[in-house]
Amino acid sequence: MKAQDLIGKTEDELKKSLMDLKKQQFNLRFQLSQGQLEDTAKIRNVRRDIARIKTVLTTPLSAQAKAPAKKTTKKSSKKAA
Repeated sequence: MKAQDLIGKTEDELKKSLMDLKKQQFNLRFQLSQGQLEDTAKIRNVRRDIARIKTVLTTPLSAQAKAPAKKTTKKSSKKAA
């Protein structure tokens, strides 16, 4: 899952995906403790996907739609006396 894919989703879709991933994370941790989990990298991937979704949810919508704008600064013209 990429962050660019998440930006196009609505807040409700993101929250639903977050709940699904948290349930999946719980099940993976349970399988790990029981010795049934073969691919332990799944836990890491799910954890990172959760972080991506949380990041997109907390980022303001205006910042998601636009690329970061360059800051322009005015140079002050002070004359040396």
